[in-house]
Amino acid sequence: MVDMTTVRRAVLTLPAAPLGPDNPLPALRTPGAAHAAALLDARVKEDVPRDMARQLGYAPLRSLLPVPVRDGYGRERTPAALDAIVIENDRLRATVLPGLGGRVHSLHHKPTGRELVHRNPVFQPAAFALNGAWFAGGIEWNIGATGHTTLSCSPVHAAIVPAPGGGEMLRLWEWERLRDLPFQVDLWLPEDSDFLHVGVRVRNPHERTVPVYWWSNTAVPEDRRIIAPADDAWHHGYERGLRRVPVPVAEDETGTAGDRTYPLRSTLPADYFYDVPEERRRWIAALDETGTGLVQTSTDLLRGRKLFLWGSARGGRRWQEWLTEPGAPGYAEIQAGLARTQLEHLKLEGGAEFSWLETYGPLTAEPSAVHGEDWAAARASVEESLEQALPRTAVDAAYAAWRDGAADAAPVTVLAAGSGWGALEVLAGGHELPGTPFPASTLGAEQKPWLELLRTGVLPPREDGAAPGPSLVADHWRDMLETAPAEPLTEYHLGIAQWHAGDLAQAVRSWERGLGQTGMRWWPLLYCLAVADEEGGHPERAAERFAEAFDTLPGDVDTVVSAALGREALTALLAAGRVAQARALWERLPAPVRARGAFRFAEARLLLAEGRKPEARAVFDAGFEVPDLREGAEILGDVWSAMTDEPLPDSYEFRMRP
Repeated sequence: MVDMTTVRRAVLTLPAAPLGPDNPLPALRTPGAAHAAALLDARVKEDVPRDMARQLGYAPLRSLLPVPVRDGYGRERTPAALDAIVIENDRLRATVLPGLGGRVHSLHHKPTGRELVHRNPVFQPAAFALNGAWFAGGIEWNIGATGHTTLSCSPVHAAIVPAPGGGEMLRLWEWERLRDLPFQVDLWLPEDSDFLHVGVRVRNPHERTVPVYWWSNTAVPEDRRIIAPADDAWHHGYERGLRRVPVPVAEDETGTAGDRTYPLRSTLPADYFYDVPEERRRWIAALDETGTGLVQTSTDLLRGRKLFLWGSARGGRRWQEWLTEPGAPGYAEIQAGLARTQLEHLKLEGGAEFSWLETYGPLTAEPSAVHGEDWAAARASVEESLEQALPRTAVDAAYAAWRDGAADAAPVTVLAAGSGWGALEVLAGGHELPGTPFPASTLGAEQKPWLELLRTGVLPPREDGAAPGPSLVADHWRDMLETAPAEPLTEYHLGIAQWHAGDLAQAVRSWERGLGQTGMRWWPLLYCLAVADEEGGHPERAAERFAEAFDTLPGDVDTVVSAALGREALTALLAAGRVAQARALWERLPAPVRARGAFRFAEARLLLAEGRKPEARAVFDAGFEVPDLREGAEILGDVWSAMTDEPLPDSYEFRMRP
């Protein structure tokens, strides 16, 4: 029995795959199709509200800079102790992982003994975040741009803070680097409450307007009915179109009609963004056959609600297996965001903020209504039960109490530290951010050269042959690099900042200047020029430069660098038809690198390019796994189809389109 709300440290032990090192190569490439401006199905453009149309085309990402790609994980899991923070009263217990983006791993309802969210029994990274590593389960906080946040598997700051009305709450905060925005997530349990309250604030400390994205994603068991206060939804499938469909019965991408509020009644993975009327209360619920489950509601600013489902086809089921352990139950996701859809970004003026309150808790509604054919009756039953359990006015009052005092309260007890990037930006910009301190004590080795640039105007050189380290690309850092002494390392970082700003020609000139100064062919500059050639439609020249970059690696270079660059060079050489060069490069890779799943697959592609189909097929038959296979990837099926007309084995079936 817990008489009052407590916040305490804990340890969660799970079978876990280590995250491994980040990719040392700069993330220069443009993200996938979700960040293109033209996303709408031509048949429905005229049906799109004007504000939605504006936001769909607003500020897509040019690159993932300055964050690194996180692809160093594998798929071998061993028991690991994960730092956790537990928030608990006599009704609920929430377990939060501050080292993994502040994920709520578990939300346990004590009176019924029910787990309210899908709790993943393992920690298995997969390439679903914008920058790679992400894991399934619980409640996640997505900020930055369309997709899972780059902070999915990164530490955030955490501290105990006074809660509204007394007691303790947990504050999570960090500096989001894609958009250069600080944010906070405050979690507390009012005494005797069945609902976890979550206050969220995103602040723009700059003078300029900044694009903002936010979606809170909750994994729930997929054998539920998903109910939201809407009669229509925007369907977004892996064909990338966006079309308006009725709720609950709609056609999926196979042309088959069915009730899409039951995740297992769909064939293919899909998003359904519910078009909640402006005047309606914002909520979404996932309820089982007894009418019991989880409800999420919020203040009105968080307007969007969405269902993501995996469907029943082979690809979706394989992904479910990939993200957890064999035999674990499947999940769907109920989500809530600032816009109608996740393809939109909102404008946040300089000096302004977005803030709102979300709540999560148990709900029971009349099962015959929840699962009846009358959709209006199902919605009404859930909304009535929600109003009885947690009135809309109570949510608004809780938000006001939090925002008017507790949101700015200073941390009392620090429980975990995030990155040092926020501290560096606060020093550079002179920002004052009550409630979310970014102390200089968090500055580390990655920030040290940039701190010296800030203080002296000179970027310190790195040791010969060393990787150049992380880049910074915001306007103020680019200005500092432009006035710093033009050393090769400075030209490298300046070119990356110019590339990020869209000045591709000037970026290439900076990298070429850097090569002219080194007296040697420095591999980081060659890599950047190779990507520029590739993006510019010059695959032959790109392949040549990727290969040269690999050839110029020093003999004592870290295996992380040689593996990352070798993989890029192999892919480019095969794309350019330079099979003999690809074979020669393959033979130079260390044996432990060639044994990795991604390189086993590269070997199969190489053998196929050499006309050795039986040997390529043998690689597939022996089995391999590519740990960083991207969401929606079809390359395994494409290579298999080039070898044989036989059906693709289930273990390689990750396709998510018809």
